[in-house]
Amino acid sequence: MGPARAEALAGAGLRTVRDLILHLPFRYEDRRGTRPVAEAAAGTSQTFRGRLVGLRRIRTRRRGFSLVRGFVEDGSGRLPVVWFNRPYLAHQTATDEVEYLLHGPVKAAADGLELVNPSCEPAAQAVHGDRIAPIYPAAGKVGPAALRRMLEGVLREIDLPAQVAETVPEELLERYGLPPLGEALQALHHPGADADVEALSQRRSPAHLRLIYGELLELQVALALVRRREEAVRRARRYQSGARLRRTLAEIPPFPLTGAQERAMGEILADLGGPHPMLRLLQGDVGSGKTIVAALALAAALESGYQGAFMAPTELLAEQHYASLSRLLGDRYKIVLVTASSGGSAGEAGRLRAELASGEARLAVGTHALFQESVEFQELGLAVIDEQHRFGVAQRDLLRRKGDRPDLLVMTATPIPRSLALTAYGDLAVSTLDELPPGRSAVRTELAPARQSREVYRRLRKAMEAGERAYVVAPFIEESLLDAVSLSEVEARVREILAGFPVATVHGRMPAAERERALRAFAAGEVRALVATTVIEVGLDVPAATWMVIESSERFGLAQLHQLRGRVGRGTGLATCVAIHGRLSEAARQRLEIFAATTDGFEIAERDLLLRGPGDLLGTRQAGLPSLAVARLPEDWDWLVRARDDARELLGRLRGPALKALEEKVAACASS
Repeated sequence: MGPARAEALAGAGLRTVRDLILHLPFRYEDRRGTRPVAEAAAGTSQTFRGRLVGLRRIRTRRRGFSLVRGFVEDGSGRLPVVWFNRPYLAHQTATDEVEYLLHGPVKAAADGLELVNPSCEPAAQAVHGDRIAPIYPAAGKVGPAALRRMLEGVLREIDLPAQVAETVPEELLERYGLPPLGEALQALHHPGADADVEALSQRRSPAHLRLIYGELLELQVALALVRRREEAVRRARRYQSGARLRRTLAEIPPFPLTGAQERAMGEILADLGGPHPMLRLLQGDVGSGKTIVAALALAAALESGYQGAFMAPTELLAEQHYASLSRLLGDRYKIVLVTASSGGSAGEAGRLRAELASGEARLAVGTHALFQESVEFQELGLAVIDEQHRFGVAQRDLLRRKGDRPDLLVMTATPIPRSLALTAYGDLAVSTLDELPPGRSAVRTELAPARQSREVYRRLRKAMEAGERAYVVAPFIEESLLDAVSLSEVEARVREILAGFPVATVHGRMPAAERERALRAFAAGEVRALVATTVIEVGLDVPAATWMVIESSERFGLAQLHQLRGRVGRGTGLATCVAIHGRLSEAARQRLEIFAATTDGFEIAERDLLLRGPGDLLGTRQAGLPSLAVARLPEDWDWLVRARDDARELLGRLRGPALKALEEKVAACASS
């Protein structure tokens, strides 16, 4: 391989033979068997075996473009062939006696049929034709045919079944009827003549299933080891339990808990009473009542004599939680707000820190400011993190270091598909709030083409004349090359049609203090319409807001649309969400139809994962979702569950040096 080709492959991440072997085909073409030239038929791709005759290069007026024309000939007849921009093929034949395999589409031409731009190779050294041909994703500028040729060279030199080390225990391979890794790789790059093309193309061949299962098993072993390390830590704290605590907790909620909230609280209290620090994810759809569950969990810690911390991603959200928790718990415990601006003067900030360090302040609600070096707790028992995917894993650990491995409850209002819960959050136990508290209003969702936008705004004006408040969201701050409206265009339209009503605008590039002022004014009713980008997507709680208009809605993801809709319907009145859209691609049409058809966030999360794959759901790269090379979620859910159960079984049997060696191997993989 020359240096230019090697550099091109390296640019695509293929630097070693191992990288190349793990660059798998994404589909397969059945090119088995050749057809006589006389049986060529238009509209299909076919393989022919014959001599090449009459090849000539034809120059064209178009600069940098050339044609090679000729014929493929066998005993049954002759078929015209044309190649584009492959001038070297004019000198392909050293002698008329050499037979070639050609595979490509046969198309109707002015004077009959024509084989167009086929692969071409000596029949004695065939790589591309008369076989089940693997089709590889291009590696930069290196295309599928070149990759197929390279992999054939690798397979001639390396006996994969003999040289590729197996990583999955033999008993598990036998349990599921899976081939060893080396055999699986061999079968994917060079399927046998009797292989099932449909199973290969659908990733359901035994070879594919071996790679899918192996990848998921390695992931689940790593996650189980993380969990095991956490469970090896013995709890230093003892929480209250029994009738007295139950009576106290029963007095806190201003309304009866839902069955889902009761179930989640039971799981949390069981963790707090267990022998190891809690690591739990509380997930629930928008408006499902996560805050009250968090408040009760914090009350259990505070009643037991420990302190609590509640961390939110923005100052506005921290202030809202501070107000909510003060209403629920403020008459029982001293609560303080810790944000970049909450301390006021240096003296006031010092007083806050002293109250936390002495234990006088029992609960701190705040932002990233909570894990500043200057903030100390007397004894932190429980840390709660809201909208946890906005924080990195390192930030989560910084908060936990404020105490002696405090219990941790992380919350998200973005419902997580069950397959992602076993991967991105495999080190956490999961509690799910899957029902809404009584009194929450339904949100009527409508789709409207852009030509109807003025009618939508006229309806909005009538609603505002009746006292309602509205969000209007645009996808971009400035004009974009994409066919979508900008924030400034939307603001101008809103100010024109809603003249007489106070309007404010917020976006991510505004100074934080200015943005917070506008959001507070909207929450207080001083602003009646808030024009915004997705900065209002999460956490903003204004029960009086009953209208949501989403402009250029085709530019938003499905989960993002659902989060935006969740900003309304938080009070008791009927709420309306109108998604205004421009020209729709098929994918955008699917998203919007799903969005309009259901308000169930868990169904939306599963459908979104199917549409988009796990790559950017939830900002999952930050949340810790590993990149999966072969497995796909949720398609491979069954194999994920098997891998989870088998990982637990394997670790349950390991002892001493074998367990230590596995932990070291996983740690080395994680660090790289």
